[in-house]
Amino acid sequence: MHASTSAKKQEARIAALQEEIEDLQKTLGEGEDAAKIVSRHITLLHQYNEAKDAAQILIGRLATNRQMTIRQVHEDYGLTDRD
Repeated sequence: MHASTSAKKQEARIAALQEEIEDLQKTLGEGEDAAKIVSRHITLLHQYNEAKDAAQILIGRLATNRQMTIRQVHEDYGLTDRD
């Protein structure tokens, strides 16, 4: 009796997971490859980080040129710690 209850629970769990997979596939888009999407996001993140690094270098040079701190330059331009 215990084995049949367990098998029923397993079947219900499998069905629930399959439904979740189908829902996620619809959200992702039919025929879309999750690995390609993740790879694209990683590429975009690298580009963002490179641009941010370049901006920080320029802000540092501007601070040096104006004999200010980087924080002062950030405040002058309305940049927060998250920018």
